[in-house]
Amino acid sequence: MSESILPDIDDVIHAPARLAIVATLNAVEEADFRYLLNATGLTKGNLSTHLSKLEEAGYVQIEKTFRGKTPLTLLRLTPQGRAAFDAYRRNMLRFLNQM
Repeated sequence: MSESILPDIDDVIHAPARLAIVATLNAVEEADFRYLLNATGLTKGNLSTHLSKLEEAGYVQIEKTFRGKTPLTLLRLTPQGRAAFDAYRRNMLRFLNQM
């Protein structure tokens, strides 16, 4: 196994729950919290925690608004988040192809 590929793996994205979130958001322009909750199968608390970590890294933008009188949380990948996910996929494929 090559040691040189491992440092290129983004630990923020590599966690399974965050990988599911980023991969889902990469496929859409934006998603609301409920959609992401259903798509990932995470609990509300886990999803919120992982979204906070992704937001801290600059990968996800979180917008809290209302639809009528109902709270609505919209989520989207930032350009930095999309670039990080693309790099993650390339690095993982390169790593797996070396196996």
